[in-house]
Amino acid sequence: MHVLVVEDNSINLAVLKTIVSRIPGCSVSGLEDPLEALSFAGRTPCDLVLVDFNMPRMNGVQFVQNLRENPTHAHVPVIMITADNDRDLRITAIEAGATDFLNKPVDPDELKVRVTNLLKLRKAQVELANRAVWLTREVEAATKELLLREEEMIWRLARAIEYRDGGTGEHINRVAAISRIVAEELGLDRNHCRDIYLAAPLHDVGKIGVSDSILNKPGGLDSAETAAMREHVNYGANILADGHSNLLKVAASIAKSHHERWDGTGYPDGLAGKDIPIEGRIAAIADVFDALCTDRPYKRAWSLDRAREHISSEAGAHFDPQCVAAFERAWPRIADYMSETVSEARSA
Repeated sequence: MHVLVVEDNSINLAVLKTIVSRIPGCSVSGLEDPLEALSFAGRTPCDLVLVDFNMPRMNGVQFVQNLRENPTHAHVPVIMITADNDRDLRITAIEAGATDFLNKPVDPDELKVRVTNLLKLRKAQVELANRAVWLTREVEAATKELLLREEEMIWRLARAIEYRDGGTGEHINRVAAISRIVAEELGLDRNHCRDIYLAAPLHDVGKIGVSDSILNKPGGLDSAETAAMREHVNYGANILADGHSNLLKVAASIAKSHHERWDGTGYPDGLAGKDIPIEGRIAAIADVFDALCTDRPYKRAWSLDRAREHISSEAGAHFDPQCVAAFERAWPRIADYMSETVSEARSA
């Protein structure tokens, strides 16, 4: 444990250092100038400070006030040594941050006992602080592990649904990435962007309840088949309902609302405008855009520019105008991402 002694009288300083140095487990530094002592404390952590009250340039109370402004010494015990027994002075010193007092002339035995006791308290304080840091790191590591497991399960489930729908999993990857880009461009907070990114791949999880004959039909669907297909949003919402985590709540919202339209003509509830959850409005753009850019059983892939023009033309009708504006602002990022991933998929 490191003790700092601040005493302007060189003889008294030497005596105090000698007494403290005889306490097992102590190292001692001593300075006569309080300003130099403050500078020293700013560079060197101390576990206990002994400071004289009457000093030139700065008295003991002022020294303690300045010492407490240093975060590393905000809770370090401080013993003030003074020949003045004035009650008001002691209260002022305590208010400044003094922990204990010693009267001059200092009794060596009393000094040893007080220093020893305060150093025991300081040691416990440091151990408690270290324990708190360790616990914080353990909690952060455990939380990170849980988030990674949550993310892994989301991706595996989403890929299973995508494979059943006749895809390779690339569609869910692109919907997730584009959704996050748009969410970030809208200025949503980091956690919300992450939840949207991880939840968007589950937008079609309800297709597990739709028959293969409808999912893989090469041509258009008749009215009965269309109605059956549209039920996937309700199936998905039911599968993801009543989740306790924010991620599952966002996933349920996207599954239910990604086929709603800004003008109120979508399904399943015919929501309009901002009654549609923001994550559903974002995922709608990402889902439609990627679907246009990739081959499906019923159509050939569109070019990126043609798909972009379609998204822009549907602002205020199918899509939220603000989300479309964010999509346009982020177009360089989206185009680069799509060019890379689509070309990789075609060459695979």
